Amino acid sequence: MNINLQRMLDRWAGVPVCFFLSLWGRFISGRASPAQPKKILIILLSEMGSLVLAQPMFARLTQKYPGVSIHMLMFGKNREILELTGAVSAENIIALNDRRLGAFLQDCLRAIQRLRTERYDVVIDCEMFARTSSIFSRLSGAPLRVGFHPHTQEGLYRGSYINRPVPYNPYRHLSQQLLTLVDAIDSRQRPCSKTPVSAPPLSVAHLAFAGQELQQTAAALHDAFPTVRGRRLILVYPGGGILPIRAWPSEYYKILCRTLVEEGYAVGLIGLKEDKPLATEIVAHCRHENCVDLTGYTASIRHLLVLFFRAELLITNDGGPAQFSALTPIYSMVFFGPETPQLYGALSGKSWNFFESYPCSPCLTAYNHRNSPCDGDNRCISSISPERVLNKAREILRNSRTETTRSLENA
Repeated sequence: MNINLQRMLDRWAGVPVCFFLSLWGRFISGRASPAQPKKILIILLSEMGSLVLAQPMFARLTQKYPGVSIHMLMFGKNREILELTGAVSAENIIALNDRRLGAFLQDCLRAIQRLRTERYDVVIDCEMFARTSSIFSRLSGAPLRVGFHPHTQEGLYRGSYINRPVPYNPYRHLSQQLLTLVDAIDSRQRPCSKTPVSAPPLSVAHLAFAGQELQQTAAALHDAFPTVRGRRLILVYPGGGILPIRAWPSEYYKILCRTLVEEGYAVGLIGLKEDKPLATEIVAHCRHENCVDLTGYTASIRHLLVLFFRAELLITNDGGPAQFSALTPIYSMVFFGPETPQLYGALSGKSWNFFESYPCSPCLTAYNHRNSPCDGDNRCISSISPERVLNKAREILRNSRTETTRSLENA
């Protein structure tokens, strides 16, 4: 579905449904709260990068409630990354098709039926202020419902049936806020978030791929693009995804890629099939055999992540690839502006964020459903010059070469 249609439905249909469910909850008593949760439902419908930021939350749940059965309600398009991390068993995933309105509504009805059948002890709604997820949490029938709540803030109405309300805090990293949702399960305070939280973890565990798979993927890449063989590979994601306002200017990407290939590196442009026109434009500008178009080349998220093991550096707009990099050893450089690394920085000690201080930045927030008021002149991004980016890339690549040399000497 178009993102503007999603926003419209969430507002005009979501508000009255939340109000009705709040009234209904006053007259209908539910199940008693369990002494120890045995079955927990997580609702996370955001972009798939958020699933990487949620990894510390999954770890905290299994640590705090040994033997707990964790289930997940999510969009089907995000399922692969969850299965790769292994945080939730495949049979415990409830997927919704959000590509067409009709299919989405049918899946919603089937999901509600399953939620009622499963009889969850706790539901954790990880969405910030979307009402769709809030409605699912109420209809699940779970006696404990944890989620973000406006408290004394104006607007952002999501009903009054969240009985473990946690205030959304735009000054704390999202991974920290998701940990707070776990701590709120057995809290009796108001708000349910008065436990100190440590700094966000610098990294999440890297995915483990068999050496044979890594070698076969690299060999297939070299067969398809022979000029990449034997060269240090830099991957570049110039697309803006569903929020183009986050993208660094295409003219800057052209300068960046052309300079890198002239300095002897191989540059691979990654993205979905819809990103191909931009990638084709950048490749044509470079006019160099070491700049290759990989948009649509990777057959799956897994294929992309295995490709990350072959490359040394990822240069990307804020989005899924930036978060995926934390699951691999690759270095990354990420452009922020409409959103902030204070909330969405990758959980990786090898990630460098570009972020300028503008009075209107960040403009994509939970308070406006990530609907920017910007006129398209996103200076928070365009003020980051290609020269600065190139200098940082050269510094990272020098350090990367030193690390590789040391590892070979110690082998």
